[in-house]
Amino acid sequence: MAAQKADDFQPHPVKEQLPGIDFCMTSSPPWPEAILLGFQNFLVMLGTTVFIPTVLVPIMGGGDTWFGTRIPVVMGASYAFIIPALSIAHSRRFSVFIDPHQRFRETMKAIQGALIIASFLQMILGFLGFVRIFGRYLSPLSSVPLVTLTGLGFFVLGFPWLANCVEVGLPALVILLLLSQYASTMKLKIPIFVRFAVLFTVAIVWVYAVILTAAGAYDHRSPRTQTSCRTDRSGLVRAAPWVRVPYPFQWGRPDFNAGYTLEIMAAAFVAMIESIGVFIAASRYGSATPPPPSVLSRGIGWQGISTLLNGIFGSLTGSTASVENAGLLGLTRVGSRRVIQISAGFMFFFSVLGKFGAILASIPLPIVAALYCVLYAYVVSAGLGLLQFCNLNSFRSKFIIGFSLFMGLSVPQYFHDYILTSGHGPLHTHQIWFNNIVQVIFSSAATVAIIVALFFDLTMGRGHSSTRRDSGRHWWGKFRKFDTDTRSEEFYSLPYNLNRHFPSV
Repeated sequence: MAAQKADDFQPHPVKEQLPGIDFCMTSSPPWPEAILLGFQNFLVMLGTTVFIPTVLVPIMGGGDTWFGTRIPVVMGASYAFIIPALSIAHSRRFSVFIDPHQRFRETMKAIQGALIIASFLQMILGFLGFVRIFGRYLSPLSSVPLVTLTGLGFFVLGFPWLANCVEVGLPALVILLLLSQYASTMKLKIPIFVRFAVLFTVAIVWVYAVILTAAGAYDHRSPRTQTSCRTDRSGLVRAAPWVRVPYPFQWGRPDFNAGYTLEIMAAAFVAMIESIGVFIAASRYGSATPPPPSVLSRGIGWQGISTLLNGIFGSLTGSTASVENAGLLGLTRVGSRRVIQISAGFMFFFSVLGKFGAILASIPLPIVAALYCVLYAYVVSAGLGLLQFCNLNSFRSKFIIGFSLFMGLSVPQYFHDYILTSGHGPLHTHQIWFNNIVQVIFSSAATVAIIVALFFDLTMGRGHSSTRRDSGRHWWGKFRKFDTDTRSEEFYSLPYNLNRHFPSV
């Protein structure tokens, strides 16, 4: 019997760049395919874009007429801002307004003012290089819980949303899995089904949902079921104008309140942490090298500019890097920058042509939830993939990974359950803004996880000679500076190589 090769008994080798990607960050598919992929990237962001205003606008006193007047950007809306936005909307300061429209305008102006000030926190931390300092201390070990819980922390947006309308959401999940995971293994291989699985899934199930709605399947169902299942819900298409160009301060001059601003700043901090996790996952699925700390810092600075625009145009929430779009990079195996740029063009286009955007926004949310079940899973797996750089036979590594993941899920669940049972968070002082700051920070799974993981990674076994290798720092060492690896310059360089002239950017 022939002896097996020694390689057969070796573990899988470490890959600094993810193999199997069809188009990396610097390559681009043909234009027709790139346009369709760009539209697909735009489509997966609709869930967040629609859901957050759907929750907040009625509470603020607005209706269908005032829905969706925001300018979409590549950065998506962040769920971290929901808690402070709800707190502002419920403030007794605005209960004196009898007219719902007036109450909406006043609430919107208060949120706008807080967003504008909070955006400077992200710009200062990003463009002045403070995030770069944080990035230098990141290791593969501490990045595992950060990236993993950036995706896993949104698990409530998956099957629980899908189950609100099982007859629509479950077929969407099954079709998406068949097209994206099994179509390539069948005898009849049609690559287009794999690459555009999201488009085919949404189109098929959306038509199915339209038929159910037109046939009266939901006419006598509960309001919750109708909201989740119907394709003619919320009066979106009827209320949307054909053409409307958003303009700055359309609700009036922003109001600035110190308490509101501090609450929104806490949300901006959480959005910043979650964005760093997305940056790492997206670079992985773009077959790029680990992003240098200077690139992370630059990204957060531009996120601050995006949040500033949110405040100027009145979008209700600040921005964060889109988790679902990072997952779509893994699903399609296309990490091309050009595709994302085309996606941004679609966002601008549909924000101006209101009727077309409203038609797309009428896609039932359970269909979007089915997409999230797969897309968020890819971000989770991107985080788990970083384990290959760590020594998993080290008890130090085992503890840090296990404890940070457990606490990252357990602590936010405690805060969530507490507020459901008692109507307020565990911290219940007379300073509402302080209570909300604590609630926002500790309701984020990724934020809790990175706080725990980074603390133990920097303090446990500092004097031991194997600590650096156990954490995988030696793998990422050459990517700490921008110009120490030619691949980093290829993937992350700016025109005129700004990173050399302005290292903090």
